[in-house]
Amino acid sequence: MKNIEVVAAVLIQDGKVFAAQRNAKGEVGLKWEFPGGKTEAGESHHEALARELHEELGIQVQVGDFLMTINHQYQAFALTMHCYFTTVLSGTLTLHEHIASRWLGRDDLETVDWAPADVPVLERIRDLLK
Repeated sequence: MKNIEVVAAVLIQDGKVFAAQRNAKGEVGLKWEFPGGKTEAGESHHEALARELHEELGIQVQVGDFLMTINHQYQAFALTMHCYFTTVLSGTLTLHEHIASRWLGRDDLETVDWAPADVPVLERIRDLLK
């Protein structure tokens, strides 16, 4: 079974968290997620997350505190996801990989269909949202 290691950004602004919808491809197609991506050889988690958010969303970020690591078994692969609080420093959020995005408050979290690996993050951040 293939194991994929990724980093993910928890962007919280004005009491809302940023979520992005994946394209239709693959097992988690059309699911909502915290943005990020795979680490490349020699990259730290912080470097990979900053690079991925620039590539996927066109923003410059400051990667902050570690939140949690999630291990999730999908049908076709195992995922290890390292999540970090992240702050947008500059740029305008522009979707280059995703098909939709939303800023979600606490009462809106269940209005989107989250990728299963991302669900545990919701429980950890719920109290930080309005």
